[in-house]
Amino acid sequence: MLPADSHVHTEWSWDAHAGDMVATCARAVTLGVPAVAFTEHVDHARFQAGPADEPMVPPPFDAEGYLAAVEECRHRFPGLRILTGAELGEPHRHAEQVAAVLATGDFERVLGSVHGIPVGGDGYAEPPALFARQDDPAQVVRDYLHEVVALLEGSDVFSVLAHVDFPLRAWPDDAGPVDVTAFEAELREVLRVLAASGRALEVSTKRPIERVVVRWWHDLGGDAVSFASDTHDPDGLAHGFADAVRLAEACGFRPGRSPVDLWGRA
Repeated sequence: MLPADSHVHTEWSWDAHAGDMVATCARAVTLGVPAVAFTEHVDHARFQAGPADEPMVPPPFDAEGYLAAVEECRHRFPGLRILTGAELGEPHRHAEQVAAVLATGDFERVLGSVHGIPVGGDGYAEPPALFARQDDPAQVVRDYLHEVVALLEGSDVFSVLAHVDFPLRAWPDDAGPVDVTAFEAELREVLRVLAASGRALEVSTKRPIERVVVRWWHDLGGDAVSFASDTHDPDGLAHGFADAVRLAEACGFRPGRSPVDLWGRA
């Protein structure tokens, strides 16, 4: 049996233009995915593509509409476990706004994410823009991982760290192949702080996480992993999960008693 997909976006995420909650539930039933967590984007950063560009401000998250849609899907798909959730962008830097969203209802699987880092004033830049600004692509990754440590130390409102290798999705082609071991010191520091906090590491298949990172997580005392397609459309649900399961098992993690449980140490 496939594990739960704990990082899924639908039409309730501002950037999921092909998202469809009902179709995603139907896809889960077809694939035999036992549980889905709809972790919609909750972003408050002002993203800038370039220093002279006007910032893009994501629209407010419609928590009331989202929660009602989840309830409707639970009635339509009674055999599928459906978790409410949220993917909080930079909650350590937007604590008041994030608290207001979480107060609107019961969010069962909450992810913490760094999507962008401050670049001056009140602007943030995501990895593609960061790589364009910085001559040394490795420094972009190091700066990102330092911000992830700040996230972990500055916010306790989430239980799973999402896409620790997020900037590698945008690694420049002209920079040559990326070697994740070049960032071992920074990644180990992230994983050490994460393990000390008692939270889980996401095994993302959007850009398949390297086995060595999950192995470091286990070696540093990490207790749990979740599985994540980070899909923004129904077709991407549970993509690559068979390989991700084999990776997690090889690194010493096993499923819990319930399909919605995170995988723990063997």
